[in-house]
Amino acid sequence: MTSLTLSTNRFFPRFQGCEEFKITTSKFVNHIGYNKRNVHQSNQSIEMAAASLCSSPNTTTLMANIPTKTKMTNIRCSQQAGSNRITTLTDWQSSCAILTGKVNHSISSLPFPPALTPMDLVPFPKHGCKLRVAYRGVPGAYTEAAAGKAYPDCEPIPCDQFDVVFQAVEQWVADRAILPVENSSGGTVHRNYDLLLRHRLHIVGEIQMSVHHCLLALPGVRKENLTRVISHPQALSQCEHTLTSLGLDVSREAFDDTAGAAEHVAAEMLRDTGVIASVRAAELYGMEILAEGIEDDKSGNVTRFVMLAREPVIPRRDGDFKTSIVFAGEEGPSFLFKVLSALAFRDIRVTKLESRPHKGCPLRQVNDGLRFDYMYYVDFEASMAETRVQNALSEINEYTSFLRLLGSYPMVPTDLKS
Repeated sequence: MTSLTLSTNRFFPRFQGCEEFKITTSKFVNHIGYNKRNVHQSNQSIEMAAASLCSSPNTTTLMANIPTKTKMTNIRCSQQAGSNRITTLTDWQSSCAILTGKVNHSISSLPFPPALTPMDLVPFPKHGCKLRVAYRGVPGAYTEAAAGKAYPDCEPIPCDQFDVVFQAVEQWVADRAILPVENSSGGTVHRNYDLLLRHRLHIVGEIQMSVHHCLLALPGVRKENLTRVISHPQALSQCEHTLTSLGLDVSREAFDDTAGAAEHVAAEMLRDTGVIASVRAAELYGMEILAEGIEDDKSGNVTRFVMLAREPVIPRRDGDFKTSIVFAGEEGPSFLFKVLSALAFRDIRVTKLESRPHKGCPLRQVNDGLRFDYMYYVDFEASMAETRVQNALSEINEYTSFLRLLGSYPMVPTDLKS
């Protein structure tokens, strides 16, 4: 039997011509004899073993040292017979061609691997631990629940600011970030749209989740004892009419986040203060639920979250994809019409259009005075792998002074039950 061992630091981009040795998913590796016991991982390298590629009584040891800018990449192949050394990329590619014939012959009778799903296209970490997902807030926050829905069994990492959420991924403290971008009642979370432009992370997915608010207080406190209610501004706005209908004569004060407000009231033993937060926050911080489902929109208070990563997903032509872009340009009577027409004429459905003041130069001099300059965020349902999308963006680029792709990611159907 032949065993092939690859020990490398991201050598795949250097061997894109070697199609047969592109191992794209663990599912395919399983079909050619993936063995977890042969996997060894150091801080920067992963060693993967593929056994039973072909049958041969001989052993040949092939070693290729391919230099990179800062380190050497070692690729080692073991067979049974004498030993050879490869010193050039050409020799390595020639050896690949020889081995490929044996590999194709030996696996020809194997069934095809199962079809990939959109989530298979999302690059996962290789450190062997749980996926680490950064979110804004403390345990019990709605975003923590969204992280659990998006990535079951992940390790949530709480952050005290949205800026820190981005930095956690950029500095490799976390593998993903998740943040809310809009709510069906409260509208757009503008702060996060501004941060998407400031940082260089990629949108790799989205999830929608129903949010159900509760009125919480310390054990033994009744609604009549409350003089104020604190929570995140979005939660306060989503429960404004319900709080009034409950007959509460209370002031409403903004807090950093919903679960953080519950933690604060519990820690300070504030018996005159109520909190709008989740059932999980009540359980974590020992508070009583005075009223459940106090959101104004009883038909469905839905929040949309996006997931971010350091690397983009691989766009595909099959399956449902969404693409997000941001652009700016010289304002004119037909500027926005031209941009949207480039999508409409190609039957590309726009799902969101959002404008934000241009942070770099919010005001622009025109003949009759100063006017605001804007950045436009657009979501549309299509994949960057499609020719029509590539042509549309090429046309849009002609009309704009700035154009950036935020992400092209799978639209995974989401159950809105919380």
